[in-house]
Formats: sequence, C-alpha cells, structure tokens
Amino acid sequence: MDFRLHTIYNANEAKGLVVVIDVLRACTTMCYVFQNGAKIIFPVTEVDDAFHLKKEMPEALLLGERYGLPIEGFDFPNAPSQIQKTDFSNKKIIMTTSAGTRGITAATGADEIITGSFVNAGAIASYITHKQTPLVSFICTDIYGFDHEDYLCASYIQSILEENPRNFNIMKQYLIDTPHSDGFIHNPLTPYAPKDFELCLQTNVFPFVIKAEKTNQRMQLTKVNVV
Repeated sequence: MDFRLHTIYNANEAKGLVVVIDVLRACTTMCYVFQNGAKIIFPVTEVDDAFHLKKEMPEALLLGERYGLPIEGFDFPNAPSQIQKTDFSNKKIIMTTSAGTRGITAATGADEIITGSFVNAGAIASYITHKQTPLVSFICTDIYGFDHEDYLCASYIQSILEENPRNFNIMKQYLIDTPHSDGFIHNPLTPYAPKDFELCLQTNVFPFVIKAEKTNQRMQLTKVNVV
C-alpha cells in the first residue's frame, strides 16, 4: 500500500482513496453530528455558499466557523462540545469551515473521499484495509507546519495500517505542549475551546467513517458503518 501526503494547497493532486483530515475541528465535529442522528452533511467552501444553499433547503441547519469563531446567522459553531448532546435526528446540515470543508471540496482528483480524525481512526484503518486500495492519500488541511495534529493523525492511521501503531498518548502530550494548541488551551479563542480540544484528542470513539460523494453536482457527506 502506497501512502502520500498533501496539504490544502495541492489537494487537487491527491489520488486514490483520499482521507481529508481536520482534527481541530471539522472532521471531529462531523462525527458527533452523525452520531447524533444527522441524515446528511453538505460541505461548502464559502459562507455565502452556505446561506445560498440554505435558501434552497430552508429545513437544513447551518454549522460552521471562520478563523475558529462562530459565524453570525449560523445555528451552531464548528465545536464538538457545543453539539455533543444535540439531537440531529434526520436533519440536513450545511457546513463550512476554514479548512476541513475546503479540503473536501478541493479533492477533485480522488477516486474516493473519506474524512479523517482521531476519534474514528480505527474505523478509518479498518475501512481502508477492507478496500485493499493500492494508494492512500492524506490531505492535511491545517497549514501551519508539518508537526501538528493533522499530520500526526495521518501518521497514526498509517501506523495502524502498517500494523505498528504509534503511541497515541505521546502524540497527545506533544500536541498539548506545542504552540499549535494555543488557541485551544493556553489562549483559548472561545470559552469552549479547551473542551473541544479534549473531545478531538480521543481515539476510536466512533465505529464509522464519513464518506464524501458528489450527487447532482453537489458534494455531500454520509455515515458508513464499519463492521
């Protein structure tokens, strides 16, 4: 199995089975949304795109952030702590974030797209193993260096696939100590940011993957259970 690493800047070059990773927080939040019963998520790039789509489907809920902060006029922020106990049964969600949803919509060269985070890393590895795909491409959407949570998540998933799992506790402690976590721990952007960090830095919470497919020229996300 061949592994390749991409950033948000060359996401269109990612081939094979593509895993779009945004640990803090989009791809983690998506897991909580689906766990709480959502039917579908529509990832869009811009805030204006989200409001436009909302006019087409007024029953849908808006969820997202810009620069880590809530978006005025949206129903929910991109924050797992703020939707952890929300009932989304059969709801449609329109979602836009600074990095995660952009990575999904930018992965135009993929054969298949799933999302990636620590909270369902085991399910992702099982899904990829079952697929027996020769090429796995990771798109790490956090642009700040090559030593942060998205790259570590990609490395963690790859290590499971290679049957030599990395020590998650060591990675977690590194992420707690690194300046990359400042906006969540040391100088939190929001009152709930520390709790978001805690929820995002857990492993194997959910036994499913989130698959992205384009239907009627519109990208949509659905939950796929992994046995």
